[in-house]
Amino acid sequence: MAAETVNRLARRLPTWPFYLAAPLPPAWLFYQAVIGRLGVDPVKAMEHQIGLLGLQVLIASLCITPLRRFTGVNLIRFRRALGLIAFFYISLHLLVWLLLDVRIASQILTDIYKRPYITVGMVAFLLLVPLALTSNRMAIRRLGARWRRLHWLVYPAILLGAVHFVMLRKGWQVEPLLYLAGIVLLLVIRLPVRRWVAAWG
Repeated sequence: MAAETVNRLARRLPTWPFYLAAPLPPAWLFYQAVIGRLGVDPVKAMEHQIGLLGLQVLIASLCITPLRRFTGVNLIRFRRALGLIAFFYISLHLLVWLLLDVRIASQILTDIYKRPYITVGMVAFLLLVPLALTSNRMAIRRLGARWRRLHWLVYPAILLGAVHFVMLRKGWQVEPLLYLAGIVLLLVIRLPVRRWVAAWG
């Protein structure tokens, strides 16, 4: 009964407020950086917090299918908005790193090549680019069944994003490991039961 109530309310809620609200958190972080409330290295703090925000929204989008499967709550209509907002945050995370942190083209290329956590993060971002570009009705119609297969790239992308977070926070810190474990769990529970039986039988 509770699931039906949530579903009924969700059907009435438009998606456009999500897009309008999306710029507010990074704008607030930028303001906090300008007025000196993000610590001794505000650029790094802003860069990391925006990146973490992108990962969190991407995780929220990944929760929608198991939420429907196990509780009956259907929030599928918000998944595209969450995915695009996550891509927006992750793109901002990358731009802050490029334009405010490193700023030197040769150093950017060197870091991507020599620092594994940056390499992993860049691969994750590149996997998300075709998903963002095809998150529209025209692309869905043109690609047909291929669209769903293409959007499976979100799974390795979010996994690599979590690995990037773990590698960034050197020393096996608890927080990034919890994010990684949560993402692995969300990916595992998406597997159909028949595959589990086949795998372990």
